[in-house]
Amino acid sequence: MNYADIKKADIANGLGVRVSVFVSGCNHHCKNCFNSEAWDFNYGKEFTEKEINKVIEELDHSYVSGLSILGGEPLEHTNQQGLLPLLRKVKEKFPEKNIWCYSGYTFETDVMDKMYKNWKETPEILSYIDVLVDGKYEEDKKDVTLRFRGSSNQRIIDVKKSLKENKAILFEF
Repeated sequence: MNYADIKKADIANGLGVRVSVFVSGCNHHCKNCFNSEAWDFNYGKEFTEKEINKVIEELDHSYVSGLSILGGEPLEHTNQQGLLPLLRKVKEKFPEKNIWCYSGYTFETDVMDKMYKNWKETPEILSYIDVLVDGKYEEDKKDVTLRFRGSSNQRIIDVKKSLKENKAILFEF
């Protein structure tokens, strides 16, 4: 897996100060995507143990609330495989910190009906994610007043509650 960027003190992609990993590779190609250079799976640099350790180091501050993973598309199969070692380490070392994931895939139809049933990584990935912002960015539904998302079709989902209830439960601020 490649990554486009790692931000050490991000306040735009989840609650509080966060460390954000922007993975490379996305097949959605949303019109006017803010990060279209990361559509290419070969863009950026290889995500190695060195980068995992860098993220862990940056999370090890009391003022950091958690980790956000964005893209590109974190839930592409190759990216799930690349992110699993990171997510395991984050939850092991910082169980109190939350993990947000931004995906163009929808929770019910794409993630649960397809990925969860067909890819062995998805159930484990979801066990680490606390909040999923789902849905493709849609230019005609752009709304700059929304928190932590770009268009009104996107939802902020409480993953733990959703898995328990077997349906999408919106995150409450």
